[in-house]
Amino acid sequence: MFIQTESTPNPATLKFLPGQTVLEAGTADFPNKEASEKSPLATRIFDVEGVTGVFFGNDFVTVTKTEATDWDHVKPSILGAIMEHFQSGQPVMEGDAGGSDGHAAHDGPDAEVVGQIKELLDTRVRPAVAQDGGDITFHGFDRGVVYLHMQGACAGCPSSTLTLKMGIENLLRHYIPEVVEVRPVAV
Repeated sequence: MFIQTESTPNPATLKFLPGQTVLEAGTADFPNKEASEKSPLATRIFDVEGVTGVFFGNDFVTVTKTEATDWDHVKPSILGAIMEHFQSGQPVMEGDAGGSDGHAAHDGPDAEVVGQIKELLDTRVRPAVAQDGGDITFHGFDRGVVYLHMQGACAGCPSSTLTLKMGIENLLRHYIPEVVEVRPVAV
């Protein structure tokens, strides 16, 4: 098994490509070790000292480390953990704990606008940020303000504010006149 790595715009995050499917559908975010209990793979990666976050996409695993940890020291252990997991035959996620589309449910008077927002996120934004090892999901919409949750490499990325304001906000405002602003939200 050959696992490729790619840097991301977030210097604390590295993208690992195992050359096979990680999640059949959706994404899975593990912002801490406690959140990883339903994933043998995430648990194994969190066993590497210095790891602070794990994120799964369709064909990649994104790992975030502490600022004090050097990639040269933890990268071999993370590669080993990923390789051991896929060779073990264990599932990536236990039970029915597969990935989700990540979007918060929304109904009410703005349901049509929210549907348009989610559609643009799914077709234009999410594929682009997945290339960088992250994901951005809909969290809410209130009086013209769209609230988005950033995951994986996007969470804590120095350029995430620029991405939100100059990229996503401009895109949504262009196609959906009801959108006046985009704000990040921590979940």
